[in-house]
Amino acid sequence: MLENKPGYKSGFVAIIGRPNAGKSTFLNRVVGQKIAIMSDKPQTTRNKVQGVYTTDEAQIVFIDTPGINEPRHKLGDFMLKVAKNTLRGVDAIILMVDSTDRIGKQDRYILDMLEGTETPVYLVMNKIDLIHPDKLVSVMESFQAEFSFAGVIPISALEGNNMEKLLVTLTNQLPEGPQYYPADQVTDHPERFIISELIREKILHLTHEEIPHSIAVVIEKIKRDEDNNKIRVSATIMVERESQKGIVIGKKGALLKEVGIRARKDIEMLLGSSVFLEMWVKVQKDWRNKSTHLRDFGFREDEY
Repeated sequence: MLENKPGYKSGFVAIIGRPNAGKSTFLNRVVGQKIAIMSDKPQTTRNKVQGVYTTDEAQIVFIDTPGINEPRHKLGDFMLKVAKNTLRGVDAIILMVDSTDRIGKQDRYILDMLEGTETPVYLVMNKIDLIHPDKLVSVMESFQAEFSFAGVIPISALEGNNMEKLLVTLTNQLPEGPQYYPADQVTDHPERFIISELIREKILHLTHEEIPHSIAVVIEKIKRDEDNNKIRVSATIMVERESQKGIVIGKKGALLKEVGIRARKDIEMLLGSSVFLEMWVKVQKDWRNKSTHLRDFGFREDEY
């Protein structure tokens, strides 16, 4: 924690919403680089991801949470627990919704979770670039009929529309406080976590059906190779069945090679150096339902 500045504002803002509302896109837009992975597949985010937004007047620590969904395995239980626990002790809550969708069962489940909270809840209607203004008003009113929000702000996280208004609104809501992180720090997650997520993102983009949800990526080693001044990254991709292993590797290794090509570009941007990326695919049967494997792969309940 850095030295207090007179009149400086700071605090924590939780981002909650159903899968595919655009929470990760929003977080990456706010901090100006990729720290949260993006995919059109549900439950892309598994852990909470903290992004830090800093100006001369304020610092907002955004906490992106897994999309709220009915749990179907221990990993799902973990993700729901992470989302619920994130709401404790924050200064404001963003309920992010896809403005192209009318209010549904999952939205009402989240609103029931928020019922009775004394923390200000802002309805942030994302993806306004995809909807006519007249329809936007109708969707907005359907949410306002269900909950008393501190404010309603339509945005496009992808295009950046209205982002400044949202950030100013949140800053005004914050109490005076310290600057928790250096001005140039955009996340509290270690490089290993972000690298594993970047690899997992590429697998999500290139695979279908049950594969994306059966994947975990463990970074075994990050080491600079003094001979060629490259950073060597070793990663293990975990799947639940032998058939999934074959799909992830692809015919003659083609899919795994493509994952490596795409992931390496993002990892090099993150680390600011050339990267040699080596990956293996291993089978760990039914890992999503085994607490020991969840802990080994970084899903630790005691941290939430």
